[in-house]
Amino acid sequence: MTVGAGITVNDSDLVVLGHRVLHNVPENVLVTPASGNALIDGAFLGVSSDQTGSHRVFPLGKLEDLRFMCVFRFKLWWMTQRMGTNGKEIPCETQFLIVEANKGTDLGGGDQIFSYVVFLPILEGDFRAVLQGNEVNELEICLESGDPTVDRFEGNHLVFVAAGSDPFDVITKAVRAVEQHLQTFSHRERKKMPDMLNWFGWCTWDAFYTNVTASDVKQGLESLEAGGITPKFVIIDDGWQSVAMDETGVEFSADNAANFANRLTHIKENHKFQKNGKKGHRVDDPAMSLRHVITDIKSNNSLKYVYVWHAITGYWGGVKPGVSGMEHYESKVSYPISSPGVMSNENCECLESITKNGLGLVNPEKVFSFYNDLHSYLASVGIDGVKVDVQNILETLGAGHGGRVKLAKKYHHALEASISRNFPDNGIISCMSHNTDGLYSAKKTAVIRASDDFWPRDPASHTIHIASVTYNTLFLGEFMQPDWDMFHSLHPMAEYHAAARAVGGCAIYVSDKPGQHDFNLLRKLVLRDGSILRAKLPGRPTRDCLFSDPVRDNKSLMKIWNLNEFTGVIGVFNCQGAGWCKNEKKYLIHDQQPRTISGYVRTNDVHYLHKVTNFEWTGDSIVYSHLKGELVYLPKDTTLPITLKSREYEVFTVVPVKEFSDGSKFAPVGLMEMFNSGGAIVSLTYHENGTHFVIKMKLKGSGLFAFYSSIRRPRNVTVDSKDVEYRYKPESGLVTFTLGVPEKELYLWDVVIEL
Repeated sequence: MTVGAGITVNDSDLVVLGHRVLHNVPENVLVTPASGNALIDGAFLGVSSDQTGSHRVFPLGKLEDLRFMCVFRFKLWWMTQRMGTNGKEIPCETQFLIVEANKGTDLGGGDQIFSYVVFLPILEGDFRAVLQGNEVNELEICLESGDPTVDRFEGNHLVFVAAGSDPFDVITKAVRAVEQHLQTFSHRERKKMPDMLNWFGWCTWDAFYTNVTASDVKQGLESLEAGGITPKFVIIDDGWQSVAMDETGVEFSADNAANFANRLTHIKENHKFQKNGKKGHRVDDPAMSLRHVITDIKSNNSLKYVYVWHAITGYWGGVKPGVSGMEHYESKVSYPISSPGVMSNENCECLESITKNGLGLVNPEKVFSFYNDLHSYLASVGIDGVKVDVQNILETLGAGHGGRVKLAKKYHHALEASISRNFPDNGIISCMSHNTDGLYSAKKTAVIRASDDFWPRDPASHTIHIASVTYNTLFLGEFMQPDWDMFHSLHPMAEYHAAARAVGGCAIYVSDKPGQHDFNLLRKLVLRDGSILRAKLPGRPTRDCLFSDPVRDNKSLMKIWNLNEFTGVIGVFNCQGAGWCKNEKKYLIHDQQPRTISGYVRTNDVHYLHKVTNFEWTGDSIVYSHLKGELVYLPKDTTLPITLKSREYEVFTVVPVKEFSDGSKFAPVGLMEMFNSGGAIVSLTYHENGTHFVIKMKLKGSGLFAFYSSIRRPRNVTVDSKDVEYRYKPESGLVTFTLGVPEKELYLWDVVIEL
């Protein structure tokens, strides 16, 4: 039975583009072609069943001896990756699956075509689907409503399957096809990105945790400024709100954590953020409000944007029912019930505390009023956006509200409506939100935290952090711009984290304590005016890393690619030796002495590099290594070897080579002292007049700028029409000159090079 171009079910086999992907497919599995022309090679999988119930599991067929990579929720809040070859290795709560259909499964004869098959479990009605495997290698659909009274489902459109020869294109087209089908969310490329992404920032969390005060915020900003690094945005994290426990509440007490038993008692700030505030006493006087803090740091500390934290339910324990001034939100204490799949993957202390104390859930019909009151107040005192945390708690509260999907949609629609009304730059960061209830309900939210936290005191967490953000971004990056989290600039793993942020295309911000900074490291990320050289796309694993395990296989390097306007960038990391242990349910170092690993980089690792060339390109490139400081000419289809010890990294700038009519070659590298050198090139044009060749560029930033010239030293280099001195190394073709410090913010230098 052919159900869509390239998708067939024959003799109990699911065959995609001539490759058998599943076998022993049950007779009750339904296959429905995708409507419209969003994706040709795609179809929906579903099941026909008379069963009812709010939690149901159905087999789709056996997956055996095919390499796969999936991202699944190892915690209620967060996803991570897993690789394998058989269905039994697919964990509960898998929300994205990509399978390599190789020639060994070819059933169609003729040419052997390499294909990638993507499975996206989605929402249907009031049910949410996820994937999982069982002990006999069956791939299963797990359906949940989250409400015992919501027990009937249609079952026709539970999993979208797409295939093609380009994995990155297949993923994008699959998500866009689901977007067209559901009409409940928008792809990342159709969303407005908040400008804070383009500037360096600081977050208060690791510096002060919930003890943060207004003076702490001031101190943190001034400490960075004193070293010549000026944050342009700040996130005032948990600790600014008015909260209290119920009289019968059971306190949660742990180092560097919030008290999850607290509930919100007022939408305005606590005494620590009021002028001359006193503990246990807050004053409703606009002159004493949060405004005095925001006005001060914006006017005296050169800040552009201030964000504050809040939970999607107000606070960890929700909104305190019946509290004076908040009665109209009709908050009621509800007790979370987590899904069996989540509980099988992790026991969460946070969830245990909230379950014990209950959560004050605002009436879903009143939640827009709650968000609008909160956000309009924040906007009135100068706040530009919010980090909305603890979002996945909603999935545990669906009982009595029509189920988890319905509750999530109501909350997310209200939240986005309030953001649109109060924060015109789309000022929202989505956090603790790795469930498809929210992802498939987000039409406007454009930034999402990509992984579990940066844990400064857990040595087992750092390498897996880099791997997780990268693989999660394959999926999350289709919905929003992933945020790879804050880090510390003064830390044993600081350079490792910094290099990853530079290639991630994400916001760059730290949570340093005052006085604890590595300014030399920060200068590799941040320009003098506080802007950053942010890459264009979400950073993703290179094609040859999709199915290897850079955390556990003791042989693979983690390679991450991204694009700038005219160059590519690759980050390479040795992530072996530590990861999430499914048995201990925590991060563990499983190899105390991970081996040194060798691999290679190649031009094609930057997947869409051909798209940023504005000339006929031969495929040759210049590769500049940041740490080694080496410039290498890399002919098409050749490789550059790299060897990294445990927890080492390297960053490569990859530049397409322009060949002129006389055979001379040119390639602009960028600001060579920055991690993402090529991000400094804003415009680039080539001009030929006989044997006279001219390159015109607009550049941002300051410092040493490098380019490659193959045959001869340049005739002349000018910056803003003034001749500048340059240094030429004929043995490598490396040419360097210095850009000064511009007086204006976001200034662009006019550079002309004559060859």
